[in-house]
Amino acid sequence: MERRRFLFGLAATATMPAAWSQNRPIRLLVPFAPGGATDVIAREIAMLMGKHLGATVVVENRGGAGGSIGTSEVARAAPDGYTLGLATQSTHAVNPVVYRKVGYDPLADFTLLGEIAQAPGILLVNAKVPAATLAQFVQHLRSHPDQLTYSSPGNGTIGHVWGELFKHSTGTTMLHVPYKGASQALADLVAGQVDSTFTSVASAMPYLRNGRVRALAVSWPRRLDMLPEVPTYAEAGWPDNNQPTWYGLVGPAGLSADARGALRAAMRAALDDPGLREKYRGQGVFPALGTPEQFAATIRRDMDSVAAIRRTAHISVD
Repeated sequence: MERRRFLFGLAATATMPAAWSQNRPIRLLVPFAPGGATDVIAREIAMLMGKHLGATVVVENRGGAGGSIGTSEVARAAPDGYTLGLATQSTHAVNPVVYRKVGYDPLADFTLLGEIAQAPGILLVNAKVPAATLAQFVQHLRSHPDQLTYSSPGNGTIGHVWGELFKHSTGTTMLHVPYKGASQALADLVAGQVDSTFTSVASAMPYLRNGRVRALAVSWPRRLDMLPEVPTYAEAGWPDNNQPTWYGLVGPAGLSADARGALRAAMRAALDDPGLREKYRGQGVFPALGTPEQFAATIRRDMDSVAAIRRTAHISVD
């Protein structure tokens, strides 16, 4: 097995474009601050891709504007194979729709290399909310219109979009309470300052252990091994909310065919690595390599979904 991996690494190196130099690192820009699942996803795949490419892949964090600043830098970079970006549902499906000026076209300004992982979302309520199931929560909301709240990491974030999608699909109303980041949004849920939140399973897990919040549903094709008692949205009767979030790799528009081929071979090898798969799962993230065409279709689908939510919820960010 080790010999097979070594030979695969040589094959990937052999297909590197001649313009790539082993003395110059490849940058993988993460459009968010260090820490959290997004950072882990990038750093794990960067290390293994570097090994398979025979080059150094360096992760650089470029946070700000919900991921738009770092993503714009990728779009503006030269298509020489030395700058890549971590794309998320926020950067490529939400921001281009809800921001008035995002600074890039999520499809035309990038070379889409493919999806690399998916992550389930989760609906949490404070333990004091009188609802043990999703159906009971929906009924409680209908009986108390505009009396309950949900927190999000900020206006126009994926948590905000998930909350508005939930309201629309269930015919309920809640008051949105935006924060500056997921940590405070979750902390105030635990403290009982807000009633519910829509977040990732990775972010939720530390808070589920203290018994002060309750999970009602996850957005995943089946129940999760780590939360076997929590049904999926589809299982509970609301399939429109069952789409997980995703992560992918992109480069600037115009990457050569040689560069695309070498990078995708390195992505495939990295995602097959048992150590990476284990670390991803520890973050509530699941490896999922898709083709560039599938990635483009996913982005278009989610942009359409977000656009519909933006119109009904009047979401707009300057």
